[in-house]
Amino acid sequence: MIQTLFGSLKEAEEPKKRGLFDRMREAVTRTRENLSQSLEEIVALTVEIDDKALDELEMSLIAADLGVVTAQEILGALRERALTHKIRDGAELKQMLRTEIKAILDEYATPPRVVEQPPEVILLVGVNGTGKTTTSGKLAAWYRRMGKTVLLCAADTFRAAAIEQLEIWGQRTGVEIIKTKQGGDPSAVLFDALHAAKSRATDVLLVDTAGRLHTKNDLMKELDKMRRTAQRFIPDAPHEVLLVMDATTGQNGMQQAKLFTESAGVTGIVLTKLDGTAKGGVAVAIARELQLPVRFVGVGEKLDDLLPFDSAAFTDSLLGA
Repeated sequence: MIQTLFGSLKEAEEPKKRGLFDRMREAVTRTRENLSQSLEEIVALTVEIDDKALDELEMSLIAADLGVVTAQEILGALRERALTHKIRDGAELKQMLRTEIKAILDEYATPPRVVEQPPEVILLVGVNGTGKTTTSGKLAAWYRRMGKTVLLCAADTFRAAAIEQLEIWGQRTGVEIIKTKQGGDPSAVLFDALHAAKSRATDVLLVDTAGRLHTKNDLMKELDKMRRTAQRFIPDAPHEVLLVMDATTGQNGMQQAKLFTESAGVTGIVLTKLDGTAKGGVAVAIARELQLPVRFVGVGEKLDDLLPFDSAAFTDSLLGA
């Protein structure tokens, strides 16, 4: 039946890859155009790719929000290569840059844990405004397209209208939502959702958590309580803790991301609003500085505008295939 609904995986594989590249390319258009212009200017101003040209490239990478640390690491590798093998032209420089960026992304691209016994419990964490609730809904749709059964848990009981917003996504995706009243105990509603998911043998439980409480300590304590609640019910849960980050905030969101990473046991990143920024290089900075894989990227407002992250597609889209 799944094959009837979704078609042969083998037949669909190539169009999916092509579609992923095209959509990723469109999402990072502004970043790519800025980087391409910078590369063209660097090549035009010098006969060969020398230290001065590489300094200019470093500034371009920082402007694309790869961050100082990541940009310096990439340029250090390029300079080392240049010592033994002259970089002839812009095409070779771009290829070397592509290799270095992809290597950083691949270094931390650990696969998600394989969950033998459902439900797979996924917590979505992050500050308010990054798109956690929207991402919860889009992830529900994504897993449904994979042929999996899904349940949503409205554990953000603090933010006004968060529950109602998730209900709308539940209606759009045809996914049931487990909820309580605003101001209720997030861990209690999570317990109810875990019980429901386990009793129904649901494949995936997506948990939308609060992004703000009275203090940062309160928030981190609440997230820790939810983790312990999940582990009491399912010993190896949560199986994924996805930190939702807004690409348009770039490096400004990195400090908050580090706080969640240290306190909430984050295992991967969802980078939203990638289509709304000229600083898409932040995906590389995230991987390098947080040492975490980017799992998904948000590229628009539609239900299917959430793409599984692919380092090759992203790097080719960023620099032009």
